[in-house]
Amino acid sequence: MHGRTYTADATPGEAVTVAGWVHETRDLGGIAFLILRDKSGKIQVKLEKDEMDDDLVETGLDAHRESVLKVEGDVKEEPRAPTGVEVVPTDIEVVAPADPELPLDPSGKVDAELPTRLNNRTLDLRKPEVQAIFEIRAELLRAVRDAFRSHEATEINTPKIVATGTEGGTELFPISYFGEEAFMNQSPQLFKQLMAGSNLERVFEIGPIFRAEEHNTPRHLNEAHSIDFEGAFCDHTEAMDVAEAVTTAAYEAVAENCADELETLGIADEFEVPSGDFPRLSYQEALDRVNATGELDEHLVWGDDLSTEAEHVLGQEVGEHYFVTDWPSEVKPFYIKDHDDEPEKSTGFDMMHPRMELVSGGQREHRYEELIAGFEQQGLDPEEFDYYTKMFRYGMPPHAGWGMGCERLLMTMLDLDNIREAVLFPRDRQRLSP
Repeated sequence: MHGRTYTADATPGEAVTVAGWVHETRDLGGIAFLILRDKSGKIQVKLEKDEMDDDLVETGLDAHRESVLKVEGDVKEEPRAPTGVEVVPTDIEVVAPADPELPLDPSGKVDAELPTRLNNRTLDLRKPEVQAIFEIRAELLRAVRDAFRSHEATEINTPKIVATGTEGGTELFPISYFGEEAFMNQSPQLFKQLMAGSNLERVFEIGPIFRAEEHNTPRHLNEAHSIDFEGAFCDHTEAMDVAEAVTTAAYEAVAENCADELETLGIADEFEVPSGDFPRLSYQEALDRVNATGELDEHLVWGDDLSTEAEHVLGQEVGEHYFVTDWPSEVKPFYIKDHDDEPEKSTGFDMMHPRMELVSGGQREHRYEELIAGFEQQGLDPEEFDYYTKMFRYGMPPHAGWGMGCERLLMTMLDLDNIREAVLFPRDRQRLSP
């Protein structure tokens, strides 16, 4: 809309055109007020019935909440107005009317359940606190990209339709691909490794992943966005350094550039940027610390996974972001390299927030014969992954990397209750539309 001024930029003494949604109207008899809302904030429009054209006043007052209006007029100082200024209109146009009955109240005066909000995301994002989440998400992703570039990583995009799954198994969504069976990719793992073996060396990707897991929890999605890194001539410790740096950079950028959004969410005072190095606990140390609390019904032993309850207990113990390293070889995928001197231990690691796992990674097995043996040990046919394995015969350097859940990073950063609040249109077992 040419010549439009954001409400936050309306300055006394100017003639402006503002446009946005009707937030509320107040009719006080001889005078009425209309609050217009746009991306930048709200502004009061004053309707003086005795001094203004009847049609103009009627147009303003008859517009239902959430109707889109264009208002032309003069900006005046008004200390009693919500933002200290108001528009005295010379023209009001209804650009797009709204139904009188709305499925939810964007003003927030009436709460809505999460399913109702997700079914009406357009209205939901008119609420400042919901808009704030996605402004922060955008800043987080910008900062992540900048952090990767500072580590000499090149952004790539890999296929999401694949012939075989990254790790096999049943956690794949099958699709028909010109008469052949194909799958939605559950991870860019194999493709990013191939690019680490190219002259790009260090690569990153931010893109969707698809997992056909029948979870129905506040922290699982069937379509999520993964932040992935892979670096040639990196070992697992260097990969952890990058994960730590990227996470810290995201927090720093949000703290610096999203102060208003944090204030809107009511967490500005308690928002903390991680400081210092993240603790690195070995898998065995993690088991010992959990067992020492006595809070679990079962005693954890070598080879056990860390359950949600165990993660919670350990997170309470550590109290900050941390790594769990040196996982048992038997519980990590075939592409994770084992320690040469202790083959029962892998170079696999997880990076944790006190609430949940954020990152899984490790050094990769770059030696061809050992890689093929790993496939066979996990019951996978190496022939089905020939496009991948053959490249390891052409000079594949040592490399390491990781994948981080974007929504989980945002969820834990903002202390959201449900991961669905961190994605615009979530996909889970019950939700395929919108």
